[in-house]
Amino acid sequence: VVLVHGAFADGSSWNEVIKRLQAEGVQVTAPANPLRGISIDSAYINSLLGQVPGPVLAVAHSYGGAVITNAATNANNVVGLVYVAAFVPDEGETLADIASNSKDSVVTPALRPLQYPTGEGAETAVEFRIDPAEFHDVFAADLPAEQTSLMAATQRPLSALPFEEPTGVPAWKKLPSWAVVASGDKVIGTDAVRSMAERAGATITDVEG
Repeated sequence: VVLVHGAFADGSSWNEVIKRLQAEGVQVTAPANPLRGISIDSAYINSLLGQVPGPVLAVAHSYGGAVITNAATNANNVVGLVYVAAFVPDEGETLADIASNSKDSVVTPALRPLQYPTGEGAETAVEFRIDPAEFHDVFAADLPAEQTSLMAATQRPLSALPFEEPTGVPAWKKLPSWAVVASGDKVIGTDAVRSMAERAGATITDVEG
């Protein structure tokens, strides 16, 4: 099992899931998703998937769903996709398109732009973080405030590129998929998550959270 985290998070967000899988004897890895752009991130995850021996179940949370949708398209050892409150984009869609159609998402007004160097002279690019003061309410409202204050302080910003970059041929068109739809998703939005999962023909599990 390869667990791909989403925006504003890192691989440790899967820790409790990893413990349960390892207790069942399942080989699992939770790589660092670069969060620099769909093409960049999916190329990185695709490379990692290809180096895992044997069949792989690719699992993703939130933005990670867009990454595995692209990364698994040409990964011959991936046998299925699991989307946990995640983007399940179709070819040509952008995350901005999807987010604009959600009535349940409240994250956009809480995003704060930062600049980061591109490595090309003095040129910079934009990335976003969630305002720490709003992190609990928009990102993880069912967790204790003490925990979300730590998450806000250690969040990994997401480049602006994924919002504008069209997705490629989706892996879910050729692979079986499953989706977890959270009742209180305020980031992508429960309505958008459900709509995308249904469109992909995923087997859906509803959870409170």
